[in-house]
Amino acid sequence: MPKVPLRAALAVLLTLTALNAPATAYAADDEPVAVTVNARAGLAAVPETGIGTNHAIWDTNLGTNATADLLKDAGVKLLRYPGGSYSDIYHWADHTAPGGYVAPNTDFDTFMAGVRRTGAQPMVTANYGTGTAEEAAAWVRYANVTKRYGVKLWEIGNENYGNGHYGAAWEADDHEDKSPHEYARHVVAYSDAMKAVDPTIKIGAVLTTPANWPDAIVAEGDTGSWNQVVLSTAGSKIDFVILHWYPGALDKTGHVPDIIQLTREQIAAYAGPGAERIGIAMTEFNTGSSSNGTNTQPGALAAADAYATLLAGGVFTVDWWNVHNGIGEVTEVAGHTDYGDFGLLSSAGCTADGSVCEPPLNTPFAPYYALQMVGTFARPGDQFIRAAASRPDVQAHAARRPNGDLAVLLLNTSADTSYPVELDYTGFSPAAGAPTVLSHTNGATAITTGSTGSATAQTLPPLSMTTVILRPAKPQAARPGTPGRPKLTAVTDTTATITWPAVPGVAKYELVRQHGAVTEQLGETSGTKLTVRNLEPGTRYTVNVLARTHAGAQSHPSLPLTFTTGTPATSTCSVKLTVQSDWASGYVGALDVTNHGAPLDGWTLSFTWPRTWQSFGSGWSAVWTEDGGQVRAVNEPANPALGTGATASIGFVGNYTGPNVLPRVFTLNGTTCTLR
Repeated sequence: MPKVPLRAALAVLLTLTALNAPATAYAADDEPVAVTVNARAGLAAVPETGIGTNHAIWDTNLGTNATADLLKDAGVKLLRYPGGSYSDIYHWADHTAPGGYVAPNTDFDTFMAGVRRTGAQPMVTANYGTGTAEEAAAWVRYANVTKRYGVKLWEIGNENYGNGHYGAAWEADDHEDKSPHEYARHVVAYSDAMKAVDPTIKIGAVLTTPANWPDAIVAEGDTGSWNQVVLSTAGSKIDFVILHWYPGALDKTGHVPDIIQLTREQIAAYAGPGAERIGIAMTEFNTGSSSNGTNTQPGALAAADAYATLLAGGVFTVDWWNVHNGIGEVTEVAGHTDYGDFGLLSSAGCTADGSVCEPPLNTPFAPYYALQMVGTFARPGDQFIRAAASRPDVQAHAARRPNGDLAVLLLNTSADTSYPVELDYTGFSPAAGAPTVLSHTNGATAITTGSTGSATAQTLPPLSMTTVILRPAKPQAARPGTPGRPKLTAVTDTTATITWPAVPGVAKYELVRQHGAVTEQLGETSGTKLTVRNLEPGTRYTVNVLARTHAGAQSHPSLPLTFTTGTPATSTCSVKLTVQSDWASGYVGALDVTNHGAPLDGWTLSFTWPRTWQSFGSGWSAVWTEDGGQVRAVNEPANPALGTGATASIGFVGNYTGPNVLPRVFTLNGTTCTLR
């Protein structure tokens, strides 16, 4: 099989950063790591299609029984075809990809046979780059009318922003106009043509991932960024959006909540009425870090952490790149050979000089066990709940089963330290005795199952994945029904009005806010509407509703609602922030600061960066300083006055290495301003 790289433009897309240095070994008598699990803090439900991977038509093992059986054993529930950038050169009817290699026995019917044997759902990427809406509609007809495969998920193109419009060009695109508007115009045409054949299918459009090139860049002649233009033009015609993420380092999972939230905010802002129906799919994910562990245990730990975090945030599928990919740069990572292979399974290839060869064909790499572990930990129909650990090199996730059981996933990313862990639970009482424990350690070739430790005490080996499955201390009482997802009906700088569907037989409802894995009750009511007061301006809140019966039985938490408070409707000052340009790692921000109060003889504008990965670059028209994430702009000494109704126009360069959450709260001489 010829060697096909993951991404022709990987060097353009990614800036690989070094993995955090291994944790220093700690003495055995050090404090155990505290893990908090809160069953009152509900996150997303586990979707049917959560654990996914990519299949590529250049893979000679696509659709074989051996491959399908391994994917089934890994718990894979979605398979994407025909394979990344090949999607934009592939013509399904004659199974050709001009300019690329097509392996024997990889056609659509072979793929679907493998999908069925795996027990997964298919996702198909229609050819935008060199195809037509008519070709895509004919594929839908063949798949769902002629063959009755029932393929529901259809993407329009793959990474089409990589067509040269922003400079880098790796994605095939025969359209003379390569702008986001042209792509969006065709998405509308594709959707209309394909849904005319089968109205039940779901259509996905390509977006850029927040803080990943070319996100937020506005090219010459465009009316906005790629995402703004695509959503504004095609939002009414799509059912989900498509993100790809190759973070280039193994410690970037902290970016995930903002990636998801910023994407949702863009959908809400630009996609028009009914935008809440639009889902988010991460149809390509890999650590993107061959030097730090692509197919060894550090990469597996990063994969498990990212899958759990993305799915808990409501992404309906995360699809590993790739099933088979092939040997790359060979290194030694954590005591084992890392072949630089972005696949789940070995391709049995060798380096060009033949000095190093991969293990036998279809040997699972470490990330295979990460997907298998996550799929066992969080099963379709479960609900993710909040969990947190007291050390940064231990990650914790939790999920509640419908039968009342609880599963806790613990990841120890330290290369040389075994950590004792103490687990504490809110809203759940574990049964006595040893729980069921699943474990995968560095270099292991299987997940082991045993009964070790207790519900409140476990020991995590270095570089390990551990799932603890717990039974409740008592059978579930007659809980009331779980409230439906709450909705925000009004919000100001300090108040929010929230409503939810009624649950029969309920005495009252409790509204709780999530602070990590800790919950704070914001209020309670016997009705289905509550106005919460004393909130902080410009702050993101995530809340759940719980129902309680007259007998005191409490429901499981609702799905979460996330919202952000505003700034004062009226104030003695106002600020307008305009992003004048953005290059996906920094931006120019223009600030118009208006004084609505008494004349000022000297002024200071202050704000704090919302995230640790943001920093001040430079500024003008004021004296700028930054201290611990707080930025201050003081009037220039020669121009201290700001009269009533006067506006000072100043500017700055902001740098970022993660999702760029813009500052929302500005104070002028200590007074919170209205953000215009």
